[in-house]
Formats: sequence, C-alpha cells, structure tokens
Amino acid sequence: MANSESPAYRFKRAALKLSGEILQGDKGHGIDHAVLGAIADQISELSKAGVELTIVPGGGNIFRGLSGVEQGVDRICGDHMGMMATVLNGLALSEALQTRGCQVKLFSALEIEAIGESFSSERAIGNLETGGINIVVAGTGHPYFTTDTAGVLRALETNSEVLLKATRVDGVYDRDPEKYSDAKFYHRLTYMEAVNKNLRVMDLTATSLCRDNNLPVIVFNLKKSGNLKAVVKGEKVGTLIEGEDKDA
Repeated sequence: MANSESPAYRFKRAALKLSGEILQGDKGHGIDHAVLGAIADQISELSKAGVELTIVPGGGNIFRGLSGVEQGVDRICGDHMGMMATVLNGLALSEALQTRGCQVKLFSALEIEAIGESFSSERAIGNLETGGINIVVAGTGHPYFTTDTAGVLRALETNSEVLLKATRVDGVYDRDPEKYSDAKFYHRLTYMEAVNKNLRVMDLTATSLCRDNNLPVIVFNLKKSGNLKAVVKGEKVGTLIEGEDKDA
C-alpha cells in the first residue's frame, strides 16, 4: 500500500504534470541532465517512501506543436511532433529513475512497442499498487489536446487524489512574475476564478475536467529542492486550485 511507511504524507497517490521547460534548465532547449537528476532525486525519495506517482511529461523543451503551426507546420503533424517530444522526455526520466533504484513502467498513448506499452488504467493502477512509478507519454494520443489535458486524464484514470502541476515559478500569478516584479501571487483559487481571471493555468478543457470531477490542482515550483516533498506532505507551497469558494 502507498504511504504505509510514511503517514506524514497528505497525498498517497498523485499525478505529476511535468513541464518540459523545467527539464531544459538554463540551456533554453533540450534536456539539462543536472536538472533531470535533481528532479529524479525528488521523485525517487517520494516513491521509496510509499507515495504512488503517475508522471505526465510535456515536450516544450524540444518541440511545441502550436509553435510549429506558427512556422507553417500542419496542426495535426505539429501536435504529433509534440507528442514525440514527450516520449524523449519520458525516456530520459525513466532512465534517471531506474538508475536510482526505482521501479518504473513507461506507458504511451501512441503504440510504440519498442519503448513502452499502450496506456491502460488497470495496468497503471496495478503498477502503482506494487510500488512502481508510472510515466505516461504522448499526451492523449490525439491532436488538438494539450499535455495539461493529458495530465488531468491520467490523474482521473489512476484515481489520483491531486494533480501536481510542476512549473518554474512559485505558483499562479496575475501576470508573468519573470517579467513583472509586482505580479500578484494567488495562494488559492477556484476553477472558475482561474478561468474568469484569464490566468492561463491550464487550457479550458483541462480546467473543466478538473472542475467536473472535483480534482484539486496544486501549481508549484519544482526547481526548488524539496518542494515536491513539501507539496505531497500538505505544506502550504504553491497555489491550490479547487472547487470551493476560497479567498484568493
């Protein structure tokens, strides 16, 4: 059972949406292996403590479908290229976790038999229950859907208690804190506040799925060592987005 060794953790089973941009570190593109290693260390510690994790990587550090469209790439082709970028990130993370002694199963929304099996809710939950980590790549497997939507879907399909949205800033702000020093930070939001304030936490499809299924989302900075553990323990880190009306 998850969390049997560490009752201090608030969440026993969580889905982690991992932004591709985090993996590039300060390189601006590709994978910074020092950053990858630091992230793998945080994930490994939680897994070995009994926390059950399903990880959905993005691919923006390698290729972003919508950016490709702006350069003249067909939308469907561009989205499939973006899915392939998530596969590269998933493979890199899987290797890093396995070298740390973790049991990892790589699932893909697209059929790529050489690197992983097709996603199945039943097999993914079974892997969690035996102490494994799930990495689910290729988004939803369909164009026109973001990896944020994929993250929500995998959270729901694995009966996760929360979706952890890892970013490179401390949470949700009213505008880009990397550009504006006076940007307002939100500790708590409702799903509708996030939409009505146009905060662009996730796309509308992903937000609606969370709201309709009462799945809480915590947006936090994964670049800060120890933050992932703090979030799973229930400490006040990042921005909590949920259904109840709360003061922001």
